[in-house]
Amino acid sequence: MDETLAHLFNQTALRVGSKEAILFVRRGRLESRITYSRLRQISNRAARGLMEMGLKKGDRVILFMPKCVEQVLLHLGIQKVGAISVILNPGFKKDEMDYFLKDTAAKIVIVGKKEEALIRSIDEKSKRVGTTVVPTPDHKRLILSIDTETPFTEGKLFLGSSSQIFDADRSSHDPAILIYTSGTTGQPKGAILTQQNLIQDAKNIIHTWEITERDGLCHALPLFHVHGLCFALHTLLIAGGKIVMCDEFSPETVIDILSRQKGKLVCTIFMGVPTMYLRMIERMEGEGQDFNHIRLLASGSAPLLPKDFERIKRVFGTEPVEREGMSETGMNFSNPIRGVKKPGSIGLPLPHVEARVVDPQTLQDLEIGKVGEIWLRGPNVSPGYWRKPIETEAAFVNGWFRTGDLGKKDEEGYYYITDRLKHIIISGGENISPKEIESVINDHKKILESCVVGIPDENWGEKVVAAVVLKPKMTLTAKEVQDHCKHHLLDWKCPKEVFFLKELPRNKMGKVMKDEVIRFFLNSPVE
Repeated sequence: MDETLAHLFNQTALRVGSKEAILFVRRGRLESRITYSRLRQISNRAARGLMEMGLKKGDRVILFMPKCVEQVLLHLGIQKVGAISVILNPGFKKDEMDYFLKDTAAKIVIVGKKEEALIRSIDEKSKRVGTTVVPTPDHKRLILSIDTETPFTEGKLFLGSSSQIFDADRSSHDPAILIYTSGTTGQPKGAILTQQNLIQDAKNIIHTWEITERDGLCHALPLFHVHGLCFALHTLLIAGGKIVMCDEFSPETVIDILSRQKGKLVCTIFMGVPTMYLRMIERMEGEGQDFNHIRLLASGSAPLLPKDFERIKRVFGTEPVEREGMSETGMNFSNPIRGVKKPGSIGLPLPHVEARVVDPQTLQDLEIGKVGEIWLRGPNVSPGYWRKPIETEAAFVNGWFRTGDLGKKDEEGYYYITDRLKHIIISGGENISPKEIESVINDHKKILESCVVGIPDENWGEKVVAAVVLKPKMTLTAKEVQDHCKHHLLDWKCPKEVFFLKELPRNKMGKVMKDEVIRFFLNSPVE
């Protein structure tokens, strides 16, 4: 049998046995815990229960529920069957879920109590079942409702099913999960990650970040994103580490966990996005906490400004490790644990990850220091998008995946992302990088952050505009921002309009939603 995620997890569970795998923290309080042994046994039971419901290898199962222990067990059970996990944001609305139900053609939808009504309003022909398995001779989609609001108990999941070990017929090239990523146009695309993709990703992270069963991870990321699911959950479960799993990110809760130096909740690793670190730093201003026992602070999913790199280093006492990954590839680059960490760089390619910087027009490799599109190849790269052959073909050139990221490589092999290809503003025939302008704006001593976008313009095609967030108690005019830019940039790169916002719109992973910023400018007349 080929190596699979479920196989590696089972090996680890047998090795570490009674060690606690997950300690679940809800609203700042430890609510439940589960050992590796029980995680293996109950996920076996979940696999058998799902199979008794009719689930087969290759079928899709949507998990539409809040973050919880049950979600982890069900995901592992799905993997043991050889089916495909589709973990979705529980905040999705009716139209969004209607699309995902149709696109995946999911056989089973597992929901939390609060999410059940929304799915029923879309899928009126679906059949509801409890965790007691019932025969289903028809072909209706099944809805399995789980109470995620109360503490985890073993009786919640397929109590009548066997927990005996079984080996499903699985291949390393079988699809394991679908991670939906926003398309440049149209509907979201489901990136297919195979068993091989997941295993290579986990092994790369374990090797590069030296993760062992002695580590404890404070997990405050959502499980519907590759960061929280693959980089964090899968990696620690395969390494045999402890996961202190928060129901959601709360600065106070994470600070409390990370500051503990004894007891069950002690952690050595935190994986977060830049906004998480900045929110924690705001709460700790002047407190002087001791985090010397934390050996790894990883940052990704959004750019980490060099000035914020220094703030994290000053407050937490250790340099953050900036890395880069994608839904389609898992983690690709990381600054080294031991060695030079370069602020603003995504680091070095991980083992078995090949990277190139290519001219997006000529498709020729570029010299060191030149900006082009980053291309990737390796066993971590997705075979393509679910039921989207045209998008899949456009994403690959001779086996190389076109990331859509513009970047460069320095003399020491470190990579830098300079912008997204789709975010480039074309004004008067000139290509303008929003990130270059944002870097200049963010250097102003009164400015906290900014977002630069292009909006339609009759004369220039597009014009540069900037949304700016000021530091607390600071005042600034649009003209002062524009004058600051003109001091550092060519006139045609400078923003023609400036709006001040209290905060930039972000998704749950901390990425600025540029479409929302564009919409704001289009709907807001300039005063």
